[in-house]
Formats: sequence, structure tokens, C-alpha cells
Amino acid sequence: MTVWRKSSHSGGSSTHSDCIEVARLNGVIAFRDSKAPGTGHITIPAENFAVLVARLKSTRSNL
Repeated sequence: MTVWRKSSHSGGSSTHSDCIEVARLNGVIAFRDSKAPGTGHITIPAENFAVLVARLKSTRSNL
């Protein structure tokens, strides 16, 4: 069974309605639209996801 996770920052409010969900699938990380989960997903290698998260965190700290 695939476990999809949404950011805790989503909160369910209308100001945060553009959210994605992520899941680990056989060595890759999958992304999908939380409002339309049945429309499919895209994947990237888990290593690339780690780089993406690190970059996003460093960019956020520079704001």
C-alpha cells in the first residue's frame, strides 16, 4: 500500500489549497496533486529529492 503524505503546512485552508502529496515508491519519490489524486503522478530518484529538499530549505532561510 502506498502512503501519500501532505505537508503539515497545508492545513486545509483555502489559502493553502495548491498542495502536492509525496510518496516513496521503489527507490523513487512520487508527487501528485492533492486535489486530483486520480490524475496520476510524476517521479524523481530519491537522491534528487534529497537535493531538492535541501535546496528549498536553504532558499527559504535566505528569504
